[in-house]
Amino acid sequence: MKPPSLRRRATAALAALAACAALTATQGQAQAAPAGDTIVPATKFYVDPHSKAAEQALSDLRKGDFANAVNMAKLASWPQAEWFTEGTPDEVRLKVDTLVRKARTVDRTPILVAYDVPGRDCSQYSSGGAASSAAYRQWIDAFAAGIGDSKAVVVVEPDGLALLPRDCGPGVDPTGELTAARIADLAYAVKTLKSRARTTVYLDAGNVLWRSVGDISRRLLDAGVQYGDGFALNVSNTHPTDHNARYGTWIAKCMWYATEGPEYARGHTDWCATQYYSPAAPNDGAPGNAVDPADPATWHWTDAWFDQSVGTPPNDALHHFVIDTSRNGLGAWTPEPGKYTGDPEIWCNAPGRGLGPRPTADTGVPLVDAYLWIKIPGESDGSCTRNTGGTIDPEYGIVDPPAGTWWPDQAHTLAHNAAPRLTFNR
Repeated sequence: MKPPSLRRRATAALAALAACAALTATQGQAQAAPAGDTIVPATKFYVDPHSKAAEQALSDLRKGDFANAVNMAKLASWPQAEWFTEGTPDEVRLKVDTLVRKARTVDRTPILVAYDVPGRDCSQYSSGGAASSAAYRQWIDAFAAGIGDSKAVVVVEPDGLALLPRDCGPGVDPTGELTAARIADLAYAVKTLKSRARTTVYLDAGNVLWRSVGDISRRLLDAGVQYGDGFALNVSNTHPTDHNARYGTWIAKCMWYATEGPEYARGHTDWCATQYYSPAAPNDGAPGNAVDPADPATWHWTDAWFDQSVGTPPNDALHHFVIDTSRNGLGAWTPEPGKYTGDPEIWCNAPGRGLGPRPTADTGVPLVDAYLWIKIPGESDGSCTRNTGGTIDPEYGIVDPPAGTWWPDQAHTLAHNAAPRLTFNR
C-alpha cells in the first residue's frame, strides 16, 4: 500500500487540530448536569483549548511530525485537571476565578487540584507548599473565593494524607505535632471548599498498593472526608482502574463499618480486612490464606470478610470516589527482576505506559463518580533515579525533567500506548 503523501498527512494533522479547537467552542451545546448537584453521569468536564497537549500538537505539526501532531490533538480534546501549586492568596483567587469563568462560559465543570499543603511530598520531588498552616488556610480561603458560585470539582492535596509528616522518616515528626497540623489543614480545606454551593470535593487517598484499607480509612475520617463528597485514588499513578475500584469500595465499606455499622465496631477501621489481609490459620497449624495485593485472584479473602462482617450497605450510605486514569491504560510498570537493588520507584515516570480510560462521569460503577485525568498526561514526576545513587534515570538514560515540567517524549508515549486506543472527544 502506497504511504500517504506529505500533503495528505499535513492535511490530516491540520484537520485534527481544527477539530480540537472547535471542541471548546461547542462544549456548551450538550445538556449540562443539574446545577448544585454533585457529579452525575450527565456531568461534562471542561477542556482547556490552550492546554500543553494542544501546544505540543502545534509544535509537532511545525516539525512535520504529523503522527504525533494528530495524537496530541486527540489528547488535547479530552478534559484534564488544572493544578494550583503556589502563589499568594490574591494570585490563586484570580487564577481559580479565571478558570471557572472560562468553564462557565461553555457550561462545563472544571477539574481543579489544590496542592499547596505545608511540607508536601516529604520535601522530595514535588516539595514546596505554604510556609505555615495559617498561610495555607488563607490560600484555601482564596481558592474557595475564586470558585464562588461556579461549578467545580476539586481534588484536595494528592499524597497529602497517604504521606503524612510522620511517614517521612525517623525524627521528622517526633512529637506528632506536624502530623496533627496536616490532618487539621486537610479537614479545613475540605470544609472550606465544600462550603461553596456548587463545588464537589474529593480528598486524595493514595492508591491500591499504598496504605492498607483500615489505615487510609482512619486517615480519611480524621481529615474530614465526611464533610466533602468522597475521596480520590491513583493520582499520578499507573495501577489498573478495576484494582482501584475494588480498593475504593473496601475503603467506603470500612468507613461505614466503623461509623455506622455494629455498635461494637465503632471507631475500629483497624478491624477491616485489607489488600494485605491474611485470615487466621486453622487450628491444625496449616498456613493461613494470604492476600497478595498485586494479585486480584487472591482478593476473594478480603471480599469474603466484607461480605460476612459488613454486608451490603446502600450505596447512598457510602462515600463515593474518583479514579485517576491518566496513565494506567497498560497497568503498573514492573522492572526486570534483579535490575534494581533498591526501590525502583515504579510510580515515578514509569516507562512505556499509556493513557487509560477516557475522562467521564458515566462510569457504570456504583461508587465511582468519575474517571478523571487528574495528573496531566505528559508532565514529569521529577528527576527519578531508581535509587541508584546517581542523577540519571536509567530507564531513559537522561536526567528526567523536574516535577510538573512538560515532557514531550512522555506525552507522545502515553498517547501512542493508550488503552483503549486514543480517539477524539466528540
